[in-house]
Amino acid sequence: MDEKRFLTLADVGEVLNISSSQTYALVRSGELPAIQIGGRGQWRVESRVLEEFIADAYRRSASAIREDASQVHAAKQ
Repeated sequence: MDEKRFLTLADVGEVLNISSSQTYALVRSGELPAIQIGGRGQWRVESRVLEEFIADAYRRSASAIREDASQVHAAKQ
């Protein structure tokens, strides 16, 4: 079966293991790019965009960990 190009916010929340309100907040803040479809305001996130968001989250997390480690190291000196 082919992977869907667009995911609902419920699908995105399931992938990220977060609540629907957290997913909606990521979209509304612009942190997770999405498109609005139709007059009822249904949001969709492209699968590729979600994968890029996840990869970026890994990079930000690794950077924060390195920064915290260097601050702890500097405080010990």
